[in-house]
Amino acid sequence: MKFNTKAKGSNQITNYEGAPAYKISATLELYTAVVTTSLSKTFYEGDGLKRIARLRELIKKNDPLFVAQLAVYAREKMYLRSVPLVLVVELAKVHNGDDLISRLVSRVVKRADEIAELLAYYQAANQRQGTKKLNRLSKQLQRGLALAFNKFDEYQFAKYNRPNEVKLRDALFLVHPKAKDDAQQSLFDKIVNDGLEIPYTWETQLSELGQQKFANDSEKASAFRAKWQELIDSQRLGYMALMRNLRNMLEAGISTEHLAKVATRLSDPAQVARAKQLPFRFLSAYRELKSVKSPRVSKVLEALEAAILASTQNLKGFDENTDVLIACDTSGSMCGPISPRSSVQMYDIGLVLGMLLQSNCQSVMSGIFGDRWKIINLPRKQVLANADALRNRMGEVGYSTNGYLVIKDLIKRKQKVDKVMIFTDCQLWNSHYSGESIAKYWAQYKKIAPNAKLYLFDLAGYGQSPLEIKKDDVALIAGWSDKVFEILEALENGQSAVSEIKNTVI
Repeated sequence: MKFNTKAKGSNQITNYEGAPAYKISATLELYTAVVTTSLSKTFYEGDGLKRIARLRELIKKNDPLFVAQLAVYAREKMYLRSVPLVLVVELAKVHNGDDLISRLVSRVVKRADEIAELLAYYQAANQRQGTKKLNRLSKQLQRGLALAFNKFDEYQFAKYNRPNEVKLRDALFLVHPKAKDDAQQSLFDKIVNDGLEIPYTWETQLSELGQQKFANDSEKASAFRAKWQELIDSQRLGYMALMRNLRNMLEAGISTEHLAKVATRLSDPAQVARAKQLPFRFLSAYRELKSVKSPRVSKVLEALEAAILASTQNLKGFDENTDVLIACDTSGSMCGPISPRSSVQMYDIGLVLGMLLQSNCQSVMSGIFGDRWKIINLPRKQVLANADALRNRMGEVGYSTNGYLVIKDLIKRKQKVDKVMIFTDCQLWNSHYSGESIAKYWAQYKKIAPNAKLYLFDLAGYGQSPLEIKKDDVALIAGWSDKVFEILEALENGQSAVSEIKNTVI
């Protein structure tokens, strides 16, 4: 008897819908799981604890250096805050013997509140109870956090000195950072004695104003209008705070001069680059303004369109000699919010990324698929308006995930394209139960267009693919940031998502 026989179909599995799918490598799975998570409830995995449990197992299967590089990539390229901290703590459990962890901590902690946030996750992950929940801290974590304390000034500490379970004061006592000079030692003493000066932020200013008494509504409205104008003039209103409060400013009736300042700042490429906002943040701001009854809304909407285009001004698209097809998944599993406090859905993320890509392609078609596939051509340079328009049309094609129809349509029309870009959660299935699949039709399409490439933009990170990621004609890219297009560029240059992440220097 021959025991070690050749495996048949060992790479094939079923997805959450029971349709055929394929395993991906542990490295690729970790990458997709990390860059598509807010650690909140998802359609198929439920609460964020299941994603964390899967991350723990995947970390054990991967090289520690790659895990560290991925944490930095997720923080600096994908603009994610929580999941890099999870990677740090979980990696510290299984890796020691060098200073990788301490260097990693210093790299991913970019806001003062992330010091306490990391310790809060450490406490939860190690199931610490009682009065010494944070004792026996890893030496490398301790050293990294001590370095992180040296990065922030009083304003940054005060801004994020919140009365949470783990406070900055607790962290200071635990990690014992060494002050760089007398001034920093004085700052550390203020943290210990709860003596940090209340920072000048839009929250503190409006909170203080809200506690005042006014003679009438007109006086109150005038005070708030003046305060918003003061905040705008102060230039201490952060870019994200500016986007979050556009509606409030318009409804407060800020002056034409101040509105012009807001619009100019929103669309300033240098400000956009420093702000490092996820693309869907611009879409959220855009939608928030649509119901505002003001003749000045259009000026701000134009500024947001300019801002999102500026955020990807270095994106390399495709010229008129490269035909591109962009397809966005409208299935029910794409319609859940990415976090409890957000109205943004994975469908929205796919739309805005798809429209960003379209804006940089010279020869492009776009559309949406569910029960059916429908091509909907839109102007190239209206990213947010296009994404919003497609959002309102999702019911036109139903809510299944018949991605195979995208390729079947190309075969039917004998149309050759060079790139097929599908934005999806990768849980493709056939609601018609006909045995047709995207894998089957892609193999057929390659006979018509042998040089065509298929790019799956995974927006959920469930760890499966509807096609085998083996040949150079099918690629998997994941994430919610416009930086996913850097991976696309790497793929075009013969590299891969994993190799791009491994270029990260720690």
